[in-house]
Amino acid sequence: MTETFFLYDDIENTRTRFVSFMGEQQRFDLAVVQTDRYYGKHLVLDLQGNRFAIIGRDDLEEEGYLESIFKLTNEEGDELRSFLNEIV
Repeated sequence: MTETFFLYDDIENTRTRFVSFMGEQQRFDLAVVQTDRYYGKHLVLDLQGNRFAIIGRDDLEEEGYLESIFKLTNEEGDELRSFLNEIV
């Protein structure tokens, strides 16, 4: 059997916020992970949709980014973007 070759294997303390909110279009159940690993960006996990993304302020400003990553309509994306703008 061959030895496993790791590109990295780190353990890091993180801060995780679990939040659920009801928008006009749908319910959002998220885990938002803060870590130093991604240059100040947050790891946002959609717990119901089984999707995740590393998101920073620049990503929130990119048109269609959230909609594409989380498979949302424009209205749903606007609701998520509005929330994430408060915490990212």
